[in-house]
Amino acid sequence: MPSDAAAVKQLFTRLVSSLGRETATRELKWMKQALTISHSPTLPAMLQRRLSGEPLQYILGTTPFGPLDLLTRPPTLIPRPETEDWTLRLADMLTPTPLRPLTILDLCTGTGCIPLLLCHLWPPGSTRAYGVDISQDAIRLAADNAARCNIPSFQPLSLTPYSQNVFMPVLGDLRDPDVFKSLLPPFDIITANPPYIPKREYDELPVSVKNYEDPAALLGDLPDSEEQDGLSFYHLISQLLRQKGVLRDGSIVALEVGQAQADAVEGILQQSAGLRNTQVWKDPWNVKRVVLARA
Repeated sequence: MPSDAAAVKQLFTRLVSSLGRETATRELKWMKQALTISHSPTLPAMLQRRLSGEPLQYILGTTPFGPLDLLTRPPTLIPRPETEDWTLRLADMLTPTPLRPLTILDLCTGTGCIPLLLCHLWPPGSTRAYGVDISQDAIRLAADNAARCNIPSFQPLSLTPYSQNVFMPVLGDLRDPDVFKSLLPPFDIITANPPYIPKREYDELPVSVKNYEDPAALLGDLPDSEEQDGLSFYHLISQLLRQKGVLRDGSIVALEVGQAQADAVEGILQQSAGLRNTQVWKDPWNVKRVVLARA
């Protein structure tokens, strides 16, 4: 049996063949760092997992998101750079204060990355955030990330002002029209990075995505949907937005979208949710990535 050093050398050579030397060297450095700060498995075990296609973020157990370092666990969706980009842009666009606090509702919250980053960046006592997800794994992970980021929870039906920004993960299904009953609308900001990948595109995704991340967080069509265009969840969200009292005047809705979906989602928000004031944001890779609407 080869020593750990010999095994690492052999496995690293294979990783270089798979990823290229620059990327493989960078990933090996991060694995070594993870070993020094946690009770991670051995370095050969980490390299073997990576060679099998497992996402690096799951192996390391964390991923950066803005200034945050969030926990990542399978099968919850790993936060992507494009989501980080528009969340930072949204944070820069608004300036809540303890005297004029904002209430955020994040749908399909996953790790909780979007509301937790906003809570981190905005002044203490200015932000009350909810994160809704259908996955119990996601809700547990979002709660663990809130604790990691020192963002406390709160009583969902309480109007008491808080000296800190607060976050409440909520187990809920967007197909349930009563999903808001345990919350306290109206909301100033509604964000979502919902499942939006059509089945035909999902089938072409790399193994590192398909075999590890929750299909329910990726596939944008419900099983009983006639259309297979990845837009099912935008229709569901629009139906929720139409409910009386969900939005207040001037509320902002920010929805991440897939490639070539922005125009269709803009149309859904305008026609189904009655939100006529819309715009589209591009990501750093020049892809139309977010549809923003104002109530």
